[in-house]
Parts: sequence; C-alpha cells; structure tokens
Amino acid sequence: MSVLLTLNAGSSSIKFSVYPAGDGAALAHGQIERIGSDEGRIEFNHGNQQTRTDVGPVDHAGALNRILDEIGTHLKRSKIIAVGHRIVHGGPDFDAPQQLTPEVMTRLAEFEPLAPLHQPHNLAGVRAAMSAFPDALQIGCFDTAFHRHHPWVNDTFALPRKYYDQGVRRYGFHGLSYDFVTGRLAEIDHHAAHGRTVVAHLGNGASMCAILDGKSIGSTMGFSALDGLPMGTRSGQLDPGVLLYLMDHEGMDSTQITNLLYKESGLLGLSGLSNDMRTLQEAGTPESEQAIAYYTFRIRRELGAMAAILGGLDTLVFCGGIGEHSTRIRAEVCKGMEWLGIQLDPAANAMHLSVISTGRATVRVIPTDEEIVIARAVRAAL
Repeated sequence: MSVLLTLNAGSSSIKFSVYPAGDGAALAHGQIERIGSDEGRIEFNHGNQQTRTDVGPVDHAGALNRILDEIGTHLKRSKIIAVGHRIVHGGPDFDAPQQLTPEVMTRLAEFEPLAPLHQPHNLAGVRAAMSAFPDALQIGCFDTAFHRHHPWVNDTFALPRKYYDQGVRRYGFHGLSYDFVTGRLAEIDHHAAHGRTVVAHLGNGASMCAILDGKSIGSTMGFSALDGLPMGTRSGQLDPGVLLYLMDHEGMDSTQITNLLYKESGLLGLSGLSNDMRTLQEAGTPESEQAIAYYTFRIRRELGAMAAILGGLDTLVFCGGIGEHSTRIRAEVCKGMEWLGIQLDPAANAMHLSVISTGRATVRVIPTDEEIVIARAVRAAL
C-alpha cells in the first residue's frame, strides 16, 4: 500500500501521521513530546491500538529515529512514496508548498538564524527522510506562507527601507495551524469564516493572528518566532533596549543572548520551574502563578491589539495544546474582555465544548491539525 508521511517538528515535540496516498484519514499518528527532558515519551496510535513508551532525554534527531522505528514496526507492508514536512521559515521566497530540492534546501538553511529553535530541526528531519526514503517525493509546507500577503503596515518595521528590502520584515508563524482553523471555520461557521476572527494558537510556542475573510492581516509574531506572546522558553515581546543593556553591561554576545531568549526565558524563566503549563498549574508556587498571570495578561493585551487591527471582533478561537486543553487559561484570557463582546460560559468551558461563550462574540475551541494541511499539500503535489 502506498502511503505518505507527515512530520511536524516543534520546539519540544515531533508530531507525525501516516496517510493513504489517495483520499482517506490517517492510518496512524502520534508524537514524541517533551524532547530533551527526562520525561520524553513516544505515543503511537494505529487503529484501535495505542502505545506509550518512555524514550528519555532524546534530541530531535534521536526522536525522529524512534518515529521511523515505530512506523517500520507497525506498518511493515506500507511503502512511503512521499513525505510532507512542516518548515517554520520560508522567508520572503516561499508562499506555497514547495518540492524540497537541493537548491531549495540551501536557501532554507539561510533562514536558520531567523528560527534557530525550529529551522535546523525541520531541515534535519528533511535530510533524515531523504536518507530513509531516497525515492520519495519531499514537500515542504511553510508556517510563514499564510502571512506573506498581509498589509504592508503589518509587514514592516520602522527601520531604513534597505533592511526591508534585505528581508528584515514581519513574517508571522504558525501558519499551518491558522490555515487549518480558517478552513474548519469555513465548514462550520460561515459568519466567522468571513468575519473578524482572532485565532490564539497557544502551546509551547504561542502566537495570535488577526484574520479577516479568511486572510491574515496581522500577527503577534514578527521577524522571528520570538516576538509577541511569552512562550514555554521564549521571551515574547521585548524592548530592544534590554538587548543593548545585556550587551553593554552584562557583556553578553549574540550566542548568549540567543540562548537566553530562546531557551531560558518565557514560562521557564519566570517560574524558575518548568516550561510546561501543566506542571505550572499543578505546582501552585508563587513564581508559577506569576508566570501564568503574565502569560494570560499578555494574551489579553494582544487580543485587544488584534481586535484593533480588525476593527472589532466577531470570533475568538483557541487552539494549540494549551488553548485546546486548559480550561483555566481560556477562562483567565476571557476574564474582563466583555468590552469586546466576550462572555464565557463556565460550564461549556469546563466541558471543553466547541463553543464556550454566550456573548456577542463567539468563543470557540478548535483542535488544530497541521498534519492534514501538510498531507493535502503532498497529495496535490502527487
């Protein structure tokens, strides 16, 4: 049986799915989560069978090898003829899925400094898949592509124009997730699909997107995946003067600052405990509570900004690991936002219903599926 494989490498996890080459739902799917920690584990779902296995502190390369081992064990008679990859940064060049040729890979490697927490892992996954399946078609799907045509004022910084021409601009990320959510809204809510919608993708990486008539017109993330909301280990929005201070008064170089902003900040830095929201909610320490308070405050602040870009708000959508599963975070984000027409229904929220509001603005929870977006692109290429 001919199948295609999708690989979705995040900063702390790799999700994967195996699909029939033609139409049809996933034959198998799973993920390795908490990569790099002692609690790393792989989950594999095949038919009615589900297995969970501890893998320990593997890195992204080791995690990918474990995934390929599991697929080989459970789907022995399947032939992988194509692999679709989530690639975080497509730069100014790529606004649609692309076959991953050596020339394209060389260009994508140039964007690694713009997404150091993801791009190297994404491209390593491509190379590993090329090695494992040398005859398979390799297709890249870019998180930046969804935002490539938003208005110029949401695309630029107030720097000399030459830097914009060199590619220093606001790219936006999590585009595959926003692509799926807008497609899902078109199926279930015509008003939301064509109205003023804010989607909050909340996970270890987090961002929000202002969407009008199904198109991105603003994003909390900018030039890199650091901007906007605080995340698991990333700082989110930061006064550039802080960086100047760190260089001039702390003697930090670019490598040290990169490590600080990408790996030591966010929820981990604020709490001094963990980058995992589940751990922080269970801990109840003063520091973990402060980290959660700052996280939800920044989401509310950016929600107001996204509504301003849209000229109002008709629909708010929560997605991503935290957005889909944390009743507390959803409740705290919506608290005090009645001025935007948001009125949370506590009972519906506690039950994780698809609609959790009673006010003028509809608040929805939509489990995102970046893998099916990738699979559709691969099928189109095939």
